[in-house]
Amino acid sequence: MDKKQEFVFSVDHANRKIHVEKEFPAPLDKVWDAFTKEEQLSRWFAPEPWKVESKQLDFNERGRWLFAMVGPEGEKHWSIVDYISIDPMKSYTAKDAFSDDKGNINQDMPQATWHNKFIDQGSSTRYQVDISFDSEEDLDGNLNMGFVEGYTACLNQLADLLA
Repeated sequence: MDKKQEFVFSVDHANRKIHVEKEFPAPLDKVWDAFTKEEQLSRWFAPEPWKVESKQLDFNERGRWLFAMVGPEGEKHWSIVDYISIDPMKSYTAKDAFSDDKGNINQDMPQATWHNKFIDQGSSTRYQVDISFDSEEDLDGNLNMGFVEGYTACLNQLADLLA
């Protein structure tokens, strides 16, 4: 079976959450590195033909990732990820937001908290994430910007890299 088909993506409007699960054909350490190391993240975190340009990545509790998604015409959309808690090789929680190139949050755009979990299955790893929003408007705003399609493309790119 094609690993790209083994995918769960659900939206819970009542609780303002998105839930995603995907199995990757790689051991836990490789999947963990793909989510936590800049040189790995930059290879898959933007849906092609977009690219990631990191300005800063400090994967530690209270650390930050400041990056831009760079479009094919050179346009840049900046974001930050603030790391809240990290349980190495098991999980991490982070808050993300759109920002400027200095990391100043754009309060007019949706923000979300990501609860990421990694489950060792021997030769493969199951990734689960619950993405929580402060309001249904933020959830809908995120969905209307193409989050489902974009994140699906990114995770499939990661599956290809790990295969």
